Amino acid sequence: MMDGDVQIKLQSFVDGELPEGEARAMANLMAQDREAAALVAELKYTRQALSGHEKGVRLPESREFFWSKIQREIERTAPVAPVPRPVSWLVRVRRILTPVAAVAAVAIAGFIATRPASAGSGVETSLSDPGAFTYRDFASGTTLVWLSYPAEDTLADGE
Repeated sequence: MMDGDVQIKLQSFVDGELPEGEARAMANLMAQDREAAALVAELKYTRQALSGHEKGVRLPESREFFWSKIQREIERTAPVAPVPRPVSWLVRVRRILTPVAAVAAVAIAGFIATRPASAGSGVETSLSDPGAFTYRDFASGTTLVWLSYPAEDTLADGE
């Protein structure tokens, strides 16, 4: 297995980019090594196959001028950073008051939801009679007395 440096030198040999001394060394290597000769043959075949399908494109101007046109077009269409506008004092105050108002609204809703029932109604128990339960609603003026012990039914006992 040949290393990558030798493969690159063989590619350069096929492309005609090696100095004369290195080109002779690669020619000697191909004569002695079948793997190197096979690689060079494959590279030449690939180069020949690709060269028939390449389309030659000629630019009407020099290469540097062509790329400078592309660079100028990119710079022209690049988005420009917006200039920051000064923020008025009214906008600053609104940015502060909006969250403060939201927190205040949530706090008021929580206070209303957790406050105790109105003082207009209440429950009383009579200490003198533990079997009686009294409920008074002062807002509507209603009183309810609940007796929890059974009533005496003399009619039922006499039969």
